[in-house]
Amino acid sequence: MKEYKPFKSGKVREVYDAEDSIIMVATDRISAFDHILKNKITDKGAILTQMSRFWFDFTKDILPNHMISVDNKDMPEFFQQEGFVGNSMKCKKLTMIPMECIVRGYITGSGWESYKENGTICGIELPEGLVESQKLPEPIFTPSTKAELGDHDENVSLEKGAEVLEKSFPGHGREYAEKVRDYTIAIYKKCAEYALSRGIIIADTKFEFGIDEDGNIVLGDEVLTPDSSRFWPLEGYKEGQSQPSYDKQFVRDWLKANPDSDYELPQDVIDKTIAKYKEAYKMLTGKDFE
Repeated sequence: MKEYKPFKSGKVREVYDAEDSIIMVATDRISAFDHILKNKITDKGAILTQMSRFWFDFTKDILPNHMISVDNKDMPEFFQQEGFVGNSMKCKKLTMIPMECIVRGYITGSGWESYKENGTICGIELPEGLVESQKLPEPIFTPSTKAELGDHDENVSLEKGAEVLEKSFPGHGREYAEKVRDYTIAIYKKCAEYALSRGIIIADTKFEFGIDEDGNIVLGDEVLTPDSSRFWPLEGYKEGQSQPSYDKQFVRDWLKANPDSDYELPQDVIDKTIAKYKEAYKMLTGKDFE
């Protein structure tokens, strides 16, 4: 059996070159405050993979995506081992566009802090009098340039983003920047409307795109998971305050309250976190995670 080594390893995901395709593996690692924690969150990687699969199918009418299969039988024998089942996705190879395509539908997080300071988010002027967690009149596109691992991504304007893309894709910088903006907002609107009907508010999220061998823009990476998005329960939602969320909230809260933890979590925090991921999966897909 041929062995494979990841050519790219992030905080949570590992990417392998399978010659005619890539295999993306979402591990059970969890990170917070730019640190990988010592614990694993059981089934987290599989939930993220299956949730991305759901959204890739849901958005393929807007643009194509890189997903080929999540069935390990379609992958090299190495990926049919137990540790890869359920959390691996076979994907088309793309030339990735070096931009994080962030869309914000609600005012929260760093966007809220910026708005309080000067009435803008990433240089975009917003109406006066907005309150924390309020829905924005229209979703806004606030891209950032991709940083090296360990560095922070840099928020940029569409114009600056186009300049960055021009270096990678001469003659296409502006075109690609405008296209990924339009795709980002179109995907967000469709998915946010659906999620709302299932009881979940998608406050913000990020997408990544690539170019295939025919020059088409393709949706890549992961899509609308609790790791790449801010999910809030619709029930109990109230403007003017922060909201509970379906992500690493328990982990962040516990780490803040226990600064000497050395990034090791107690079992009850792990259990609450995985329960939140499973709850979000069921609400969005209508199915229990198995």
